[in-house]
Amino acid sequence: MMLSYLVVERNSGNEGNLHMPLTTRQSVYDVAQLGSSPESGARTEMSNLLLFRLYQCANMLHKTGTRAVESEGLTTQRWAVLGALSRPESDHGMAVGDLARYLKVSRQSLAGVVSRLESDELVVGAPDPTDGRSRRLRLTDTGRQRWHERALPLIHDYYAQATAGLSIDDMAHALHYLIRLLDNMTDLDGAETRKDDNED
Repeated sequence: MMLSYLVVERNSGNEGNLHMPLTTRQSVYDVAQLGSSPESGARTEMSNLLLFRLYQCANMLHKTGTRAVESEGLTTQRWAVLGALSRPESDHGMAVGDLARYLKVSRQSLAGVVSRLESDELVVGAPDPTDGRSRRLRLTDTGRQRWHERALPLIHDYYAQATAGLSIDDMAHALHYLIRLLDNMTDLDGAETRKDDNED
């Protein structure tokens, strides 16, 4: 059976596909002709289209999100750190390792972002009283004021533009599937980490 109600633009270049060139405008559901088993070409093609669109969205989020907050000297990475530290459960600070796990980034990539925020006096780090080898990060008074009074209004305006045309139900469904993808990728990351540990 072929379904053909979701159409995307496809061109003769590599855009829209991670591993093969595309040809013409066609429905992404036309690939259902290839088969229906989990091992079929249809599932592989749909996975490719889905994950490539996710890749594009991530890139555009960084590009357009940074543009939305650059007047405050922020990028999407700095925005993510400030947002995490602004939550009520982070009032007493957040360990660097916990922050890295929460944001799904490495400690190495987080270090540069935190260093810049500390230089701007938006974030401060102090030794963790329960673990002297670790630091706890928290917003400074300046950082909290900058976040709530200046950054958040820009971010909320960006949210409105980025989700234009999507209903609350649309976003709830998208969130459900994104969480499923995130869980799967987190499991993959954990498996690789355990493998590396065992090899060491």
